[in-house]
Amino acid sequence: MKNTAIIIPARYNSKRLQGKPLIKVCDKPIIQWVWERAIQVKSADTVIIATDNQEIFDTAKEFGANAEMTREDHKCGSDRIVEVAEKHPEFSYIINLQGDEPMINTDCVEEVIKQIKEDNAADISTLITEITDEDLEDPNMVKCVKDINGYAMYFSRSKIPYERNIGIAKFYKHIGIYGYKRESLFKMTKFPQPEIELAESLEQLRALYNGMKIKTSVVKYNSIGIDTTEDLNAFKKLAEA
Repeated sequence: MKNTAIIIPARYNSKRLQGKPLIKVCDKPIIQWVWERAIQVKSADTVIIATDNQEIFDTAKEFGANAEMTREDHKCGSDRIVEVAEKHPEFSYIINLQGDEPMINTDCVEEVIKQIKEDNAADISTLITEITDEDLEDPNMVKCVKDINGYAMYFSRSKIPYERNIGIAKFYKHIGIYGYKRESLFKMTKFPQPEIELAESLEQLRALYNGMKIKTSVVKYNSIGIDTTEDLNAFKKLAEA
């Protein structure tokens, strides 16, 4: 049987927002908001919170989540997910759902799972959404260019494509959720980090650099990833409303 697992990486030492998974909004830690969305995904057989922090682990257990401890020295979320996946050979499809996406739409997660299961050519599946000019210069908002078949050509914190001719190109924001075939996840994380990944601090560039195919689905959902205090305040307003 081919099982599908959602694994939520949650580390304590965020550079911009220390202890982010444990910050409470409406009396619930952010990581609980994410977990509660994840367990609603019908295509997933299990949901696991993967953390390097005992307090996050204990908090997850308190609100009923399945949590596993991982090492502290992982360079990125995918490496943390691999450590968990190694213990579970029954996981054929592995979904990396970021622990800072408390408003993630469950239909979007279903789409990621659908694409990675149905597209034999894809190593990885992910989501993008069309964005407007006001977001294009924000380096915290990752942009994507895709080809005619929906496969990602490049991701960047810069505005891509460059507009030599104004008003022609469409621009897409990347939503940080990934679906992996099991063998693809292990393959990607064994590659060394290339210069483009280190320069942009985007781990998906490691896959593209090594010829792996990332299938994108265009959705209308616009995520709220919590990277900064401003993001946190915006989420608080939505949650309180």
